[in-house]
Amino acid sequence: MISPRKGKRIRMLTKNDIIQVEISDLSHEGVGVAKHDGLVFFVDNALPGEVIDMRVLKINKNRGFGKVEAYHRLSSARNRDVNLAYLRTGIADLGHLAYEDQLVFKQKQVQDSLYKIAGISDVAIESTLGMAEPLAYRNKAQVPVRRVNGQLETGFFRKHSHELVPISDYYIQNKDIDCLINFVRDLLRRFDVKPYNEIEQTGLLRNIVVRRGHYSGEMMLVLVTTRPKVFRVDQVIEKIVEAFPEVVSIIQNINDKNTNAIFGKEFRTLYGRDTITDTMLGNRYEISAQSFYQVNTVMAEKLYQTAIDFSELSKDDVVIDAYSGIGTIGLSFAKTVKAVYGVEVIEAAVQDAQKNAALNGITNAHFVADTAENAMATWAKDGIKPDLILVDPPRKGLTESFIQASVAMAPNKITYVSCNPATMARDIKRYEELGYQLKKVQPVDLFPQTHHVETIALIQRVKS
Repeated sequence: MISPRKGKRIRMLTKNDIIQVEISDLSHEGVGVAKHDGLVFFVDNALPGEVIDMRVLKINKNRGFGKVEAYHRLSSARNRDVNLAYLRTGIADLGHLAYEDQLVFKQKQVQDSLYKIAGISDVAIESTLGMAEPLAYRNKAQVPVRRVNGQLETGFFRKHSHELVPISDYYIQNKDIDCLINFVRDLLRRFDVKPYNEIEQTGLLRNIVVRRGHYSGEMMLVLVTTRPKVFRVDQVIEKIVEAFPEVVSIIQNINDKNTNAIFGKEFRTLYGRDTITDTMLGNRYEISAQSFYQVNTVMAEKLYQTAIDFSELSKDDVVIDAYSGIGTIGLSFAKTVKAVYGVEVIEAAVQDAQKNAALNGITNAHFVADTAENAMATWAKDGIKPDLILVDPPRKGLTESFIQASVAMAPNKITYVSCNPATMARDIKRYEELGYQLKKVQPVDLFPQTHHVETIALIQRVKS
């Protein structure tokens, strides 16, 4: 190849070449970005400002992937204590970045998305709300079980593979959960339980799932098996509850399909209750194996309280909670308003929401199983006029039909709780085209040590 500028011959890069590069940026997933000869390379465990020897792993048309072979200059923002297994498995893909810098990174993600996608640069993006102790916060674990070097192991898959990395300390999970997983792992080895082999479709145990109440301390253990019968299961249960009296529920889930999904359709309660209980912002919740319940209770409370504060509601206001789940955010709002109307497509979640409302003596929250568009059309016919529509969509954001249906109800405000800055920015742009304006933005670190950022945005109708 001839360089047009210098007229010199440049050898094209190929796999396994080693070159020296400087990391110039982080991708939205927290991967180091380097540029060389017109190519953009993505490099794990590399931070802006670092100079490295990079091994070329793969090259496409204008981008490539590399691996750090040696560091020549380290970033002052590097956390040197992190276990590389957490980066390789994605458990803590920002774990190599100092926590304060993680918060700045997430604020910038939100800021950049709003500017690049929605063209918004005149609304202040507040500093990311972070945790005082940003480790061991997860109250839920889903851990695969496989055979490694002839032995049953628990851990996480290496990124982009199905190679299990054995792990005993999961870094971001509550330590009681880690202890229970390790105890169950050792117990199953003693009882010679066969771990699942996804290639041969053999073995019994696929996954161990643990849920823990942040305030209650109650734990649920779910054993995901390929078939109903578990040899000597009563003895296994006896030893677990003897060692962990806080385990109040042991569930078996049967998943006999060749699938990446954690759960199959059938659940059986082997010991204790079907649910555990916990509280959030003073409300009690019953949590089943399948319930959507925020995994970081401390920050979820901050998230919901910030959403309530942003919304500036009065006792006479009516709120629609789209994507209401088991009612956690809608029931948090119910204390401050006249009525909450929640909608969710999953019937079981709606039943849980209704139970949770009754559990807390909340009579002004009403939940229906339907699409949000249908529910809002019905409510409009019934004369219900919301002051606020609360949305907490999945990563793909809102559909155009939802946006149109929500605007048709003419709420004064829309409070948008987002888990994806890019789709949030896209949706805000659409709302602004339809007569609304972004007023406030607050990023929240719901998932410390990972690249995920939660954001609350207040969108207000422009008075004509």
